[in-house]
Amino acid sequence: MTDLLEKAVETVRRMAPEAQDAIAQAMLDMARVGTQGQVDPDHLQDVLDGLDEIARGDIASPDEVEAAFRRFRA
Repeated sequence: MTDLLEKAVETVRRMAPEAQDAIAQAMLDMARVGTQGQVDPDHLQDVLDGLDEIARGDIASPDEVEAAFRRFRA
């Protein structure tokens, strides 16, 4: 496991179980796409933009992620 993935997992461990499950599902979905070797062309730019944000270190704090998920639980 890379250092970045270990850091991400440690951050997710501190989140509520519902947020952990949502992130885990997103990771599984992304891994499934990765094994297919393609991204839906309609989503490609969003994926590339997200990867650029990660490379810059522009990621949400655990509190920001938790707040975002709370919006969907209300």
